[in-house]
Amino acid sequence: MDLRSRCHPGQSLSVAALPFTVLPCWSGRVQVASDAAALAERVATSLAQALEADPGRILGLATGRTMEPIYAALVRQLGAWPAQQQADLRRRWRSFNLDEYVGLAAGDPRSFAATMRQQLGDRLGLGQAQLRLPDGRAADPNLEASRYGQAIADAGGLSLQLLGLGLNGHVGFNEPPCLGSAACRCLELSASTREQNSADFGGDPAAVPRLAITLGLAEILQAQRIILVVSGGGKARILRRLLQDPPDPALPASWLQGHPGAELWVDTAALGA
Repeated sequence: MDLRSRCHPGQSLSVAALPFTVLPCWSGRVQVASDAAALAERVATSLAQALEADPGRILGLATGRTMEPIYAALVRQLGAWPAQQQADLRRRWRSFNLDEYVGLAAGDPRSFAATMRQQLGDRLGLGQAQLRLPDGRAADPNLEASRYGQAIADAGGLSLQLLGLGLNGHVGFNEPPCLGSAACRCLELSASTREQNSADFGGDPAAVPRLAITLGLAEILQAQRIILVVSGGGKARILRRLLQDPPDPALPASWLQGHPGAELWVDTAALGA
């Protein structure tokens, strides 16, 4: 079924506004934008509003092609704030990223740490300690995963978690099959994920690290608010499964369905299958 006939760009919809046959499994709100650029702008506005209300809220951040225009728009919007408000945000900023490749140092340009510095940290004037990620060069990745998960718990948990959707239904690097109780851990990346991420490694999936540290669904689902962003026709098939199939370890993102603070932000292309 084509959801584009049901959803109009710019709308904020509840499930009650859509036929049950369209969204039988998604209980949260749906935000629809006309295209990827408009979607990024609207997500960034929502993030900026959340930070304006509480600059010290703990953010859970993601990387990937979906996030790049969102962070660019967020930097631009925050740059329009008064100088004192920007200074207060820099002083109080706290964020934890979802994941990091095992074996890559923070200074490696292919690492997510380097990506976050380039896309947010340097542009906003944030210190390295404010943009926290797992240590990809830790001697014991399993111990580092436990330490990282505990650091989030010690900080009080995530207030707002930003997520993208992988082509195989993963969120973070929670590859299928995955239970909703899975905690922060070191795991092996699937062949499809390594293929999807190969652009940053010269187009060679074999060059993508085999292991990564990722937050689990356990930590993600403890966030007060979750923003799942899905853009482009390439994600339409997996998004349709998320909206119409019940929770299943084969579709890790499906564990978001029952979260009271989960929101789906999409463009019309992603609703097209």
